Amino acid sequence: MSAPVQRLSFIEKAGYSAGDAAANFVFMTMVLFQLNFYTDVFGLSASAAAAILLWPRLWDALFDPIMGVLADRTETRWGKFRPWVLWTSLPWAIVMVLAYTTPVGLSTGMMIAYAGITNTILMTLYSMNNMPYSALGGVMTADLNERTKLNSYRFVSVNIAQFIVGGFTLPLVAKFAHGHDRAHGWQMTMTLWAVICLVLFLITFFTTRERIKPVITTKSSPKQDFADLFRNAPWIALFVYTLFNFAMLTYRGGAHYNLYHHFADKAAMFDFVEKLGLTSAGAAESGLLETLGYIVHGTRDNLAGSNVADVFNSIINMAGFATTIVVIILSAGLSKRFGKKAVIFTGFLLAALNAFAYYFLTPTSTTAMLVLAIVGSLVYAPTIAVAWAMYADAADYSEWQTGRRFTGIVFATIGFALKTGLALGSAIFLWAMAGFWNYETTAPAAPNAVTGYHASSSIGVGILFLGGAFAIAFCKLNKKLTLQMASELADRRAKAGLAT
Repeated sequence: MSAPVQRLSFIEKAGYSAGDAAANFVFMTMVLFQLNFYTDVFGLSASAAAAILLWPRLWDALFDPIMGVLADRTETRWGKFRPWVLWTSLPWAIVMVLAYTTPVGLSTGMMIAYAGITNTILMTLYSMNNMPYSALGGVMTADLNERTKLNSYRFVSVNIAQFIVGGFTLPLVAKFAHGHDRAHGWQMTMTLWAVICLVLFLITFFTTRERIKPVITTKSSPKQDFADLFRNAPWIALFVYTLFNFAMLTYRGGAHYNLYHHFADKAAMFDFVEKLGLTSAGAAESGLLETLGYIVHGTRDNLAGSNVADVFNSIINMAGFATTIVVIILSAGLSKRFGKKAVIFTGFLLAALNAFAYYFLTPTSTTAMLVLAIVGSLVYAPTIAVAWAMYADAADYSEWQTGRRFTGIVFATIGFALKTGLALGSAIFLWAMAGFWNYETTAPAAPNAVTGYHASSSIGVGILFLGGAFAIAFCKLNKKLTLQMASELADRRAKAGLAT
């Protein structure tokens, strides 16, 4: 029997996508800027910043499986997963602001404690919100192509949010800091982002619906769920892939921020930005140019006093995210034709080659930096939505094997890998910089540190991409098997009289 087509409305797809757009106001700030926020604004040492980035995320990763057990056993009139998006929305917004607020007059030890506590609470709320949200996408429809389309909508919205965060965070920080300090700029910018998050979470809750129910409804113990999970070979491969993928994101975020701020030549960046009209008074004539141009106050003779690197970094981020938004729409068609596994493997292999090309950059290669960012997004973008659709396929695989469905546990343990990868990526970057290049946060532009940024942004990032490609190669969820599973599960549900 063929799996029935179960289409989702545009409103439901768009509403679902709003939830992860909201999450990415925290996620991308964390990936792109949190490391440097703690060292440059909060004033922590590299080792203290590494610990604050590592331990809360590791706790968050450990909490994810607990959250998966809770979500799978949640029973409300709204379903298992939707309520968590609602319940966590307001606390999320409040703690999001607190985590990027710099207290005044505290000792170094108290500052470290404040940063650690607020970051830990924020990461816990992230898990309580985003793990059930991700699992929600696995129970809205059983149709394989609709799942990929749903995740395409999701990651178009995600990349719009990432475009906004990557392009406007630093300019807004600078604008709000005018007449105050950079710490005030960060607090006000994150307050704005927090309000947007709250609205988007409410949209997701009110526009989505859970549909898939397991054929077997007898309760199992968490111990049995985990035992069955570790017999799920595709899940194991996806778990390792996720570790490499998200370690790459935070590692690359730290390396590229410093590449643009300390490796790239300021005069060359100024020339690049000047060609876009962002260094003149006329830049105040339009919205985007006004926001970006606001922070470029320097001249060619006074580059040290300008924030031209912030503008250049924002332009690079926006170009990458804009490319991703366009290309990610194609992911559903690519996965339908070639299969999800093939799309991810090819994308990661090409992304690794693109990363290695950064090694040949010189400080004045500003145009090449932009081209590599665009090409990197071009090959990486199709893998994003496809990977999250594969996680739902891994939940199908467990149901296909055991007859029981534990979507929450599958997504929670993938969340464990995701958070662990994020933690390791940031920490490994700081440890490598300190261990191999004697990096000190008080001298970020020292020649030894600049050498480290160059090597990290190219060789280091490329190795992590290769690790992800190697892991996905061992995943047995190819196109043939996923179609077979979908058909057989649809047959079982039809016989059991369950809607799918």
